[in-house]
Amino acid sequence: MAKQKTITSNNIITFYMDYVLEHNKRPKTVYAFAKKHKFEEQKFYAFFGSFEALEQHIFKAFFDNTLKALSANEDYTAFNSRNKLLSFYYTFFENLTANRSYVRYALEQHKQSLKGLKLLAELKKAFTSYIESLQIELLEAKQEQINKIQRRGLKESAWMQLLLTIKFWMDDTSPSFEKTDIFIEKSVNTSFDVLDIAPIKSLIDFGKFIYKEKFQMNS
Repeated sequence: MAKQKTITSNNIITFYMDYVLEHNKRPKTVYAFAKKHKFEEQKFYAFFGSFEALEQHIFKAFFDNTLKALSANEDYTAFNSRNKLLSFYYTFFENLTANRSYVRYALEQHKQSLKGLKLLAELKKAFTSYIESLQIELLEAKQEQINKIQRRGLKESAWMQLLLTIKFWMDDTSPSFEKTDIFIEKSVNTSFDVLDIAPIKSLIDFGKFIYKEKFQMNS
C-alpha cells in the first residue's frame, strides 16, 4: 500500500483518538499504528516521542485551540481578568465537549486523583502560565518572597479549580451540560470575589487615615 506523502501532528492526533475510541485501548506499537494509517513510523517520532507524550499533547491542544479561538475575538482583549477567565472556561469546555468520548476514555479511571496525573502535565504548565498572564491583582506585601508565595498559591488554586470543574463536567448529565456552565459561573465569580482586594485596600487606607488623624490630634 502506498504511504501517505504528508502527515501532520493533527493527522496523528486524529488517527490516535479514533483508534483508542474504536478499540478501547492504545495501539500495541508505534510501528503497527503507523502501518495501519499508511505513514512512515519515523514521522510519528518527528512529533511525539511516545504514545504517552502524544496523550499529554492532546490535552495541551485543547488549551491551544481555546486560546486561538479567544484571540480571534476582538472583545476578549478588552475584558478584565475575571471575564477573560470566564471566557476561557466556557470555550475550553466547548472543546472538551466536542471531544467528550476521548476525554472520558483518557480520564475516567483517574477522575478521583487528577491532581498529580502526568497525562495533564502539559495542560497544567500552559494553564498556570495563562493564569499568570491575566495579572490578577493580589494584595502586595513588602517582602518579595511573600508575593512569590501568593502568586504560586494563586496558580495552584486556579489549577485545582480547573480540575474540579473537569470532574464536575465528566459527571454532568444535564442537557447541553448546563449545570457545568452554572458551576463555572459560580466558581469563577466566587474565586474573584474572594480575591477582590479593593475592599481590603479601602480598609487599609481608612486605617492609615484614622491613625494619621489620631496621631496629629494628639501631637
